Amino acid sequence: MDDRPSGSPDTEIATLLEQGKEADALAALERLSTAGPATQQACLRSLKAAANDQPELFDGVLPSLTDFLQDSERPVRLTTAKLFVTISESAPGSVVPVVPTLADRLADEAEFYYVRARCAEALGYVAVDHPDAVVSPEVVADLRIGLKFDEPEVTEKLAKALVHVALGSPDRLRYQVDSLAEHLQADSELVRYHLSTTLVVIGSACPERLADAKEVLVSCLEDENRYVRGRAAEALGLLAGTASMESFPQAQLDSLTVDEAFVARRAQFALSRHRGTEPADGFTGIGTRDAIRTQTADIVSEIRTPEGDGGCPHCGLSLPESGPPLCPGCGTPL
Repeated sequence: MDDRPSGSPDTEIATLLEQGKEADALAALERLSTAGPATQQACLRSLKAAANDQPELFDGVLPSLTDFLQDSERPVRLTTAKLFVTISESAPGSVVPVVPTLADRLADEAEFYYVRARCAEALGYVAVDHPDAVVSPEVVADLRIGLKFDEPEVTEKLAKALVHVALGSPDRLRYQVDSLAEHLQADSELVRYHLSTTLVVIGSACPERLADAKEVLVSCLEDENRYVRGRAAEALGLLAGTASMESFPQAQLDSLTVDEAFVARRAQFALSRHRGTEPADGFTGIGTRDAIRTQTADIVSEIRTPEGDGGCPHCGLSLPESGPPLCPGCGTPL
């Protein structure tokens, strides 16, 4: 008796995975590979919806899904890449076996740039916890070179991936500081935020390397986005603790101590490091990888929705209804 689900093809594979019928799901994926593009996309969207809630369901079928990353139809490849992003964000370990395929898509100059950007995003999520599986000189070069794209949505994904690469292994980017700094004047404030954050993460491990970006970081103290200003001050604070810091921008940082809380605390951090008067309790949430890892998603959400309600009264960061006792953006009690 055939006990396969009687639903439509776009829900069949997701249902099989939920029922634990991995072999049947693999057979269904093989059949899907010969279906029309519309059917493939509908099924892949169904799988993405399932991955939002249960990413662990896909452990045994991801290699088969990579076939759709090489489909002749661009929409199918893009939908597949988005599926990998969803899985890698919540279950990055599951994606490790297919990292080479994602890296190949990123490196393919003939590939549609939105597909490349989504593959970069997926690789970034994996790199946070599994840097050795992802971060090679070739992948870093592809991400860095990709920042020259004219499409903001593409460069934002690439810059985001670089933050995640840095969070996973900051020393892997220590020789890329000057080339990353070249893009700190990008039109997209998200690109500027991601790259300034990347430099802070690099500086948390290799502060002396930030000397290569000092002039651009000083100019970023006047950026229109408060989070870019704050990260620039944070990076300069890390650099101030090294012998590489010359002509410290004290006047500019003094003026930022009355800025919004996210900026002001980081300006105070930089000035304290410069003067050697850092308080005994330090500056919680500033200059550390763990803090940045927890802050960034909320800050990006705030940048995307600057007029949103329910924000921190001190720095404006969007917060959930049942928020934390401390703002993850500025560290101020709520």
